Amino acid sequence: MWRGLWTLPVRAARGLCRSCSRQGSSAPAPGSGATIFALSSGQGRCGVAVIRTSGPGSGPALQSLTATRDLPPARSARLRLLSDPRSGEPLDRALVLWFPGPQSFTGEDCAEFHVHGGPAVVTGVLQALGGVPGLRPAEAGEFTRRAFAHGKLSLTEVEGLADLIHAETEAQRRQALRQLDGELGRLCSEWAEILTTALAHVEAYIDFGEDDNLEEDVLERANSAVRGLQVALGTHLQDARRGQRLRSGAHVVVAGPPNAGKSSLVNLLSQKPVSIVSPEPGTTRDVLETPVDLAGFPVLLSDTAGLREGVGPVEQEGVRRARASCNFLDTVVAHGATQSSNGSSQRLLLVLNKWDLLPPQGLSPSRALPPYLLLSCLTKDGLDTLLEALRKELAAVCGDPSTGPPLLTRARHQHHLQGCLDALDQYREAGDLALAAEALRVARRHLAHLTGGGGTEEILDVIFRDFCVGK
Repeated sequence: MWRGLWTLPVRAARGLCRSCSRQGSSAPAPGSGATIFALSSGQGRCGVAVIRTSGPGSGPALQSLTATRDLPPARSARLRLLSDPRSGEPLDRALVLWFPGPQSFTGEDCAEFHVHGGPAVVTGVLQALGGVPGLRPAEAGEFTRRAFAHGKLSLTEVEGLADLIHAETEAQRRQALRQLDGELGRLCSEWAEILTTALAHVEAYIDFGEDDNLEEDVLERANSAVRGLQVALGTHLQDARRGQRLRSGAHVVVAGPPNAGKSSLVNLLSQKPVSIVSPEPGTTRDVLETPVDLAGFPVLLSDTAGLREGVGPVEQEGVRRARASCNFLDTVVAHGATQSSNGSSQRLLLVLNKWDLLPPQGLSPSRALPPYLLLSCLTKDGLDTLLEALRKELAAVCGDPSTGPPLLTRARHQHHLQGCLDALDQYREAGDLALAAEALRVARRHLAHLTGGGGTEEILDVIFRDFCVGK
């Protein structure tokens, strides 16, 4: 590809940045050197509340509240009487745990106080910790940010942890757990290793191309590795929206003629009275949306006005909005023999409601209908079949978090993989080896930013902002 071009002045190009190892934030964690504390369990009354500390003052704080000289054995629970170190007033009888760094969640010395979950107890222990010199309340996400800064978690694992905390469905939990386990990070590391090897081959040819010591196919091996990586990145980017839908929810619209049972179906799927049900046509005149868990997938379910002509201006506006909502959806559940309103290739499930009113012989064979599902919202006959059909549709739209490669759940992931792919395209089009080598470095930097953040504080702030204070 570039044979004969090694005489270019490429030595100067070697001064460009070559490092692309996994990295964390280039700045220290917020309040580095300080010891932080916070309530890690949920707010409100509960059986047990967990209060944690992290930092060099965790050990002295534990000793101060338990009035003992010796710390408990590492990672072993001990029952202790907690007292206010200033007044000596007993606060609670609690389980305490000691996690010396670096074998802890944050990589620092950590302590946990498992206290009774009454508000007075929690407030008393937090106030006592606030009175210990060197301790301060934690900021939102600061524990996880310290874990990232100490190399305990990559940035994709941090995002997986945030998604796991906020997961509301089974599919979201599975996907978040896979990302927390480091699957996406490991895949990016494998890709970075391929780029490292390709870059080494290109630079070896730059430096020693005049000699006869190099294997003749060294550049072809680099080109072959880049071609394979381009295919892998392209495949992943094609599925990018699936992971984002899984994280934020797919949009399912129920559409059809008036009095077909759309509102009844929405109420049945959401298991709550979202829409008014009435025998009068045109009861629903606007788009009603409700988040639901459908077969383990997060869904924004929309009820719409009945599709018909020749009605008043208010209902016509509802019909217009119903048709408009069908243009920005992932799946349509249609009642009656209707097709997609705009002729697009949207995913469509045709459901014929009021199965209980059909004669024993069923539908007349003379009616030519596309594939359909029978359902009775009144008796719930056919509901299991509909839920299974929806599960398959949603798995196709959101991806199956149990199988296949890890999904891209954030726009940031897609941005850096697209940047990496663009850099590989520049590598293939480069007219000389110096530019080709620099394109490989740019591609590696995008992968490093994906797993390590690249030290951009603004990006890190957005990511860690999703955490609660005690995490």
